[in-house]
Amino acid sequence: MSDLPESPIGERFSAAVHSTARGWRLLIDKQLKHLGIGQAGWMTIAMIAKCSGPQSQRALADLVGVEGPSMVSMLDRLEREGLVTRAPSPTDRRVKLVHLTEAGATLYQQVKKQAGAVRASLLGDIDPAQLEAAAVVLELLRTRIEEQL
Repeated sequence: MSDLPESPIGERFSAAVHSTARGWRLLIDKQLKHLGIGQAGWMTIAMIAKCSGPQSQRALADLVGVEGPSMVSMLDRLEREGLVTRAPSPTDRRVKLVHLTEAGATLYQQVKKQAGAVRASLLGDIDPAQLEAAAVVLELLRTRIEEQL
């Protein structure tokens, strides 16, 4: 098993993970285009909505997987569109905390509904045991990757 990463199945698996993740995001992006928000925007809105409380710009950049300056630009745009607000942290005035506005929360509900429909159409006829096994493998890989970063 130690030679698996160099094996044809290891290569096939890594190619499948990469292309599937990219395709998944592109499909959801296509389904959300009518909302007037691109992938970086809806991913940012979703991450803010899923967190238990306001997040710093830095934490959001890490969650979305972008550099700090890219997140600041995205938040500038989302703030201009009335979807988020930023306020100083009560514990560290250098930190800005990001909150969804009512419009941002409404947009998130639309994003969530559309993404759920995509997920249902893609996964609906796959055996739940297969989905569970795939999720376990992908979560293990994510953990190993995070340990090496």
